[in-house]
Amino acid sequence: MYSLKNLRPSSSLSGIPALALCAAAVLLGGCGKQPEKTEDIRPVRAIVLQASDIDVDAEFSGEVRARVESRLGFRVPGKIVSRSVEVGSVVKKGQQLMQLDPQDLKLSQAQALASLRAAETARDFAKAELKRYQDLKAQNFVAQTILDSKDSAYKSAQANVEAAQAGYRAQANQAGYAALVSDVDGVVTAVDAEAGQVVAAGTPVVRVAKAGEREIVIGIPEDKVDALKSISDVRVRLWANPQHAVPGKIREISPAADPATRTYTVKVTIPDSLAEAKLGMTAVVEFASRTAQPQIKVPLTALHYEKATTSVWVVEGGAVKLVPVTPGGVAGNDIVLASGVKPGHTIVTAGVNVLKPGQKVKILGEELSKPAAPAAATAATTAPAKPAGAAK
Repeated sequence: MYSLKNLRPSSSLSGIPALALCAAAVLLGGCGKQPEKTEDIRPVRAIVLQASDIDVDAEFSGEVRARVESRLGFRVPGKIVSRSVEVGSVVKKGQQLMQLDPQDLKLSQAQALASLRAAETARDFAKAELKRYQDLKAQNFVAQTILDSKDSAYKSAQANVEAAQAGYRAQANQAGYAALVSDVDGVVTAVDAEAGQVVAAGTPVVRVAKAGEREIVIGIPEDKVDALKSISDVRVRLWANPQHAVPGKIREISPAADPATRTYTVKVTIPDSLAEAKLGMTAVVEFASRTAQPQIKVPLTALHYEKATTSVWVVEGGAVKLVPVTPGGVAGNDIVLASGVKPGHTIVTAGVNVLKPGQKVKILGEELSKPAAPAAATAATTAPAKPAGAAK
């Protein structure tokens, strides 16, 4: 038997644990190397502050419409057999829009023509009778009373002819009314009937907006009607292009409230300078007044609240700093700043709660060719449509 103390590790195996420890140390040393830190640059949207002496008292959204829009209908009843236009079709004056089945109208016209021919035949006979009795009277062969009766018969026949002529002309017009034509140059805004439908006389089947002057139709609540009547500074802008605002003019204020919405309809004329305004577009009408001093307005999303202090993030040298401000009131959807910032300062307008003092930022829109940082993209927030930027 072998004694345990006689067992010794082989010299060839004694170096294995040492090699393993060295290899583990090398691996651990490699894993412990920290990657280089990249600077966190947040893409933001921002606006440049401007001072203005125009104070928006109220603004209302509305719809662009034509000043004159006609609801056209047939002047006679009948069945529609064809429709020549679609919604949005540009039409000219006299262009056919729809067609009724003219068969019954043509039959009525033929009946009126036959009545006219019969009346003319009776008149010609009465005229010949009158001429014959006038000759007999000249020879004293008939009494004067008989001649007077023939003269009355002729005059009655002549009146019947005139009545038949009027009836025939009326039926001819009725036959012409089977075709509905446009009265003006314009655009088809609605089609209220289709082929195969039977319509009564005067039923609106097509709506045509007259080309030319357009206007914006808005609804004003009853508590603001009297106050807004005295405001002369009215500006309009399209939702599709909010940066382009032009002066408008109130053309009409409804004397009665709408029974459904309980608002008063106001129509504001659009100037020719707003050429991009198309029928049906959404527009905003602003009622503004002048202030004694220019004011600086910022979106509500630009304000940062911390420890009862209101601040904004000002961008300087590619970084942001927190500047305390004093709100001076509300102007529509914006906040008036009484102090703290000046015109020309660039401030962040959204995502203000995720920034920190001294953080590097990149204003979106200035460097469109450079991609946004991935870390910033995951924290993106939706910016309001009115300002020029929103933080991510």
